Amino acid sequence: MHIILLSRGHGAARSLSLDLRWLLVALLVLIAAALGSGVAVGAWVTPQVENAPGSAQLTEALNRQRAEVGAVRVDAQRQLDAFAAHVAELQSRLTRLDALGERLTELAELDASEFDFSLSVGQGGPEELFGGSAYAPPSFISTLDDLALRLDSREQQLEVLEQLLADRQLNEAEYLAGRPVLQGYISSPFGRRTDPMNGRLSMHKGVDFAAKAGSDVVAVAAGVVTASGRRSGYGNAVEISHADGYVTLYGHNQANLVQVGDLVQRGQVIAKVGSTGRSTGPHVHFEVSQNGRVVNPTSYIARVSDVE
Repeated sequence: MHIILLSRGHGAARSLSLDLRWLLVALLVLIAAALGSGVAVGAWVTPQVENAPGSAQLTEALNRQRAEVGAVRVDAQRQLDAFAAHVAELQSRLTRLDALGERLTELAELDASEFDFSLSVGQGGPEELFGGSAYAPPSFISTLDDLALRLDSREQQLEVLEQLLADRQLNEAEYLAGRPVLQGYISSPFGRRTDPMNGRLSMHKGVDFAAKAGSDVVAVAAGVVTASGRRSGYGNAVEISHADGYVTLYGHNQANLVQVGDLVQRGQVIAKVGSTGRSTGPHVHFEVSQNGRVVNPTSYIARVSDVE
């Protein structure tokens, strides 16, 4: 490698010849010396810092703070897990209350659009702030516990109301009312009459409803079928036991559609109109007894307007 040096004063030029290999060696020696001096300084400074007054206490304090931060993090995660579980429980109970509310709306025959449990409750008004110090809200766990207590109270009240409505509906279903046929007319009332078969004066223990053969015979109240089959004088007959010792009988059926032990509801079809047994034509013999004593069915037939 040649280096040319120029002199400003005399204009003479000098040339130097350098070997590139020796130049690289010199650079490497300088770098090694710098690195060595840095390591030496670091080796001297580190013990000085570690042995400085208060360094051990500082390290211990840092380690203690790390441990405290870790404990706080674990506790916060536990509280978040408990919060999530609490919220999930409240959501499930709210879902149950919504279903219960819809059921009560149905039982009470309320307007479904007025009590739509899928919508938020309407609330609002202008903002009116109170003076004084700012309100400090309680912890979220306490707030959720208070909400849970309120839900308990509402749930119990709704359950009681549901039971009352269900009992009322059941009582109404057991209430004897109405006619045993959907279409037809009274062809023979209760009481003394001239027997249509022999012309003699006799006691008619029920009310006859003339109707189209094969049309529906329906129960006038909820109850249990205690007899279903042939009965002397009545032909095919169905007997149903109701609350308070009442029993209803439906005779001269073309066919019985229920069996002994069946539970029936008011308005349920139990037979077809016929003329079996001691009969002059298609009709239903409707008979009512209470505690074994035959009573006049007319008053129970007239109840139909009270329950509709």
